[in-house]
Amino acid sequence: MNRLKTNKATTKRFKITKNKKVLFRPSHQNHYNADSTGDETRKKRKIKNVGGALKKRIISKSRT
Repeated sequence: MNRLKTNKATTKRFKITKNKKVLFRPSHQNHYNADSTGDETRKKRKIKNVGGALKKRIISKSRT
């Protein structure tokens, strides 16, 4: 059976930690932030965690 190729788009968008956590930076954070409050601006700096069934799909697509 052939080896599954790594999905490069997935590896660029997500980071998988040693303990199999999947981290990503959400979209819509770079432009048009002048109207947002200070709380929103600070929340946009954070890296989010993925959970559930989506996490399993991401890990399976980003195997090397």
